[in-house]
Amino acid sequence: MSRLFGIVGWKNSGKTTLVASLVAEFTKRGLRVSTIKHAHHNFAFDKEGTDSFKHRAAGAHEVALVSSKRWAIIHENATESEEPSLENMVSKLAPCDLVLVEGYKSSHIQKIEAIRHGFQSETPLWKTHQGIVGVASDVHIDDCDKPQFELDDVAGIADFIIQISGIRV
Repeated sequence: MSRLFGIVGWKNSGKTTLVASLVAEFTKRGLRVSTIKHAHHNFAFDKEGTDSFKHRAAGAHEVALVSSKRWAIIHENATESEEPSLENMVSKLAPCDLVLVEGYKSSHIQKIEAIRHGFQSETPLWKTHQGIVGVASDVHIDDCDKPQFELDDVAGIADFIIQISGIRV
């Protein structure tokens, strides 16, 4: 069973950079890592004019893109309310040591909040959302009772995730 750990934060907080850096760090340590990124907007893997785009535009419910290097399945939801749960998406992944989840801030998994000074206009998530076990920020937060890390302390954050998740390296 894969272990799940989340990285959450408001827009421009450094979530994606931190997730990508953590993937590289964990991979360097010999772990097999997968990621799930929650998007709040429409997105496409294929570009207009490609064959797969034409298949989707014609109404295909799913389109599989397959090559010798990678494969992907694009699934069209019938409605916006059909968005699959985090658990459903995890069940579709191949076995791995760790799944890093970007977003899904209301999920019940353990997570670290990324905070970048000057880009935080909302209330910090660690004050209102359960499951946040640490904060990674570019400034120290005086009233925060969670373990704090420098946003670029990728090795330290990775050590923390390994420790509290019980991952064996």
